Amino acid sequence: MRVLIVKTSSMGDVVHALPAVSDLARAFPGIEIDWLVEKGFAAMPQQHRAVKRVIALQWRKWRKSLRSPETRTALRQWRAEMVQQPYDLVIDLQGLIKSAAFSCFAHGPRAGYDRQSIREPLAALFYGRTGHVPKNLHAIDRCRHLMSQLMGYPLPATPPDFGLQADAHAWTPCPDRFAVLIPCASRPEKLWPQADWVAIGQVLRKRGWQVAVMWGSPQERDLAEAIASEIGGHVPPFLTVSQAADTLAQAEVVIGLDTGMSHLAAAHGRPTVGIYCDHEPGLAGLRGAGPVVSLGGKGQTPSLAQVCDALQQVAPAVTTRN
Repeated sequence: MRVLIVKTSSMGDVVHALPAVSDLARAFPGIEIDWLVEKGFAAMPQQHRAVKRVIALQWRKWRKSLRSPETRTALRQWRAEMVQQPYDLVIDLQGLIKSAAFSCFAHGPRAGYDRQSIREPLAALFYGRTGHVPKNLHAIDRCRHLMSQLMGYPLPATPPDFGLQADAHAWTPCPDRFAVLIPCASRPEKLWPQADWVAIGQVLRKRGWQVAVMWGSPQERDLAEAIASEIGGHVPPFLTVSQAADTLAQAEVVIGLDTGMSHLAAAHGRPTVGIYCDHEPGLAGLRGAGPVVSLGGKGQTPSLAQVCDALQQVAPAVTTRN
């Protein structure tokens, strides 16, 4: 049996789909699973132990210049890759008209959420098979529910298994215990005060951790360097998503904004505190095998004291690795 998973973006959404793929692989030993994803987020399915092939697209880039020769060539190459293998089922875990349209380029019957469950109801018209999933479930649980319905196996009662395999030879700020701060986000509404990042970084340093401050763009690097300079922390060189994931997997504790990187740290089982300043964490809060705490919400910026308390909650479970 061969299945194609369609979950293209964003980073957090891709992370949330990983446990459903683990369930599928466990229910059907020997199944071949491919995954269609935006190139920038391909590292997560590539690190999943059950995913055989990752098909990357760059729609965010292509849509800006659909008539250019370069884009047309790239689209032809992507379409050729999509039809290399026939699929027994193409499962759209995204639930958007865009992702449903992408699924049409693969050879195989299509499936996804029904009209009552999906984010964009018109997308359900693209599917020959649908599943009904309550909208008030966490994003991880929605993916797991849909996968079990479409593939006909009992919904597992086990905790989410993200199936990630990290490279132990990742960049780290030191050979000893270290913590990670993730102070950068895609939108300014998500940001937490710089002074509070400095303060929580100093708390981590007093507790004996070296501290790495992550970044992903030149502007974010400036912020990371400003925070690191005040706490005696470390700023990594530019890391790809795959390299950053490997670093997060080695951290003893992670404190980050509502970003894909924070979800990725939790998925690797790291004790993680998530700071939500512009989004309710209820349906997309941090989940993982390690202790996690999600703070704040829409218009409810967590205080420094709340983050310190959350650190205290996850820190007792932190142990030095052998």
